[in-house]
Amino acid sequence: MTIYIVDIEPVETRYTAQWKEHLPKQLIKKTGRKVVTISGGNVPQMTTPGAFLNFAGTNVYKSAQAIKIAEKFAQNEIEDGDDFIFTDAWNSTVIQLKYMADLLQKKINIHGLWHAGSYDPADFLGRLIEDKRWTTNIERGMFFAYDYNYFATNFHIELFIKGLFGPPHDISYHREDVMKRIVRTGWPMEYLDQTLEQYKRMPKKNIILFPHRMAPEKQPEIFRDLKDNMPQYEFIIAQERQLTKNEYHNLLGEAKLIFSANLQETLGISWYEGSLVDTIPMVPDRLSYSEMVLDEFKYDSELTSSMENYNIHHKEIAAKIVDYMENYEEYLPALARQRSILAKKFFSAEGLYATINDQVLIKGA
Repeated sequence: MTIYIVDIEPVETRYTAQWKEHLPKQLIKKTGRKVVTISGGNVPQMTTPGAFLNFAGTNVYKSAQAIKIAEKFAQNEIEDGDDFIFTDAWNSTVIQLKYMADLLQKKINIHGLWHAGSYDPADFLGRLIEDKRWTTNIERGMFFAYDYNYFATNFHIELFIKGLFGPPHDISYHREDVMKRIVRTGWPMEYLDQTLEQYKRMPKKNIILFPHRMAPEKQPEIFRDLKDNMPQYEFIIAQERQLTKNEYHNLLGEAKLIFSANLQETLGISWYEGSLVDTIPMVPDRLSYSEMVLDEFKYDSELTSSMENYNIHHKEIAAKIVDYMENYEEYLPALARQRSILAKKFFSAEGLYATINDQVLIKGA
């Protein structure tokens, strides 16, 4: 039985390129099975401004994947018990896969890792698509095409259920019907600790880093205002530097603090990377942060819930930044505890590996 990875297109400056390299190795190690990646070929490395991929290029990539999958069915290469893992569940290719598997009576398992979608009003799809009837129904269709739907945080699970199956949607699905298809698991990023080894224990500078996308839901205007009013520190927006992955990680290793005022976050890879190189996170007590982050590194959500609220509370935010920067060493023991929690619960895909292995046992029983 083969595990097929239907991967998200690799962009060198993002984690997606690392997944292409490391995920097959991790799956082989954890399952002992043959792993094949179904790639869509070369893609534009320049993402759509403010987004995590290129909106046109991603469809070229996914269309090529659909053709390769169909060819494997046509050549009778797909066998009962094979697993297909979509590293980005928002891939309509799964509909074609499900169509072929059902009609050709192939008993495969289909897995999808959800990152975002129109069900999140703060996401790109949620903001830019006015008539969401088509995206809502497609996302529901993809959800039921997957045998297993994976989410990295409980916050994301609840956001997903509310956005697709809660009021005002008039649907007949019960929560139990939905929940039985959902698996909460960390993401497959066990490799990160080792890959960031060279950036650990770097001499720290008075740098405060904004590692997020330049998008309205990340509120970069708050960061810029802090920069204008706190000249004693160096505030850097990473995307404005057009850094290579190595240059970015060097900057991450030198920074003392990562700042977030995000209005959309279902996990947060950048601040986990920061914790691995002793860079303190400063995040609002909302979204996925609420379940992931120790109290030492959270601030009251209301302070940055909007630019208007920030303007009211900016002195409190500034004071918190000064505390982190001037008392940096005092926070390192708590940061070590935080790092351990993240590595075990949110950035290790044991739930995914266990599900795949359990299905092998069930089918072999």
